[in-house]
Amino acid sequence: MIKGRPCKVVNIAVSKTGKHGHAKCNFTATDIFTGKKLEDMVPSSHGTTVPIVNKSDWEIIDISEDGELTLMDEAGNQKVDVNLPTFPEGFGDEIRAAWNDGENTIIVSVQTAVGEEAVIAYKKENNN
Repeated sequence: MIKGRPCKVVNIAVSKTGKHGHAKCNFTATDIFTGKKLEDMVPSSHGTTVPIVNKSDWEIIDISEDGELTLMDEAGNQKVDVNLPTFPEGFGDEIRAAWNDGENTIIVSVQTAVGEEAVIAYKKENNN
């Protein structure tokens, strides 16, 4: 967690101990929902918070005009509080095109962390 956002750490640089005796860790990370680059510097003797991230697969039942998804899992539970992704650019349009107004079965992976949810991946199932 950097600045209250769930992140994936891409680099850690450790500086030498200074005159006050603590080495510093410089974390470079990307936000898992927006892709923005964030940085944080923490003394090496301090702990840090780590978000609990869950991922689940859902089948698209419907996509509304404004991009709201109606999803269903294998147990038949429905979810209607997730929208098409806006990051990366064009990813939501790609999912809508693959779904093709219900002609194709599309399974999306929904990532959840710190009260936020977003579609991070999709795969097209073969309709036999």
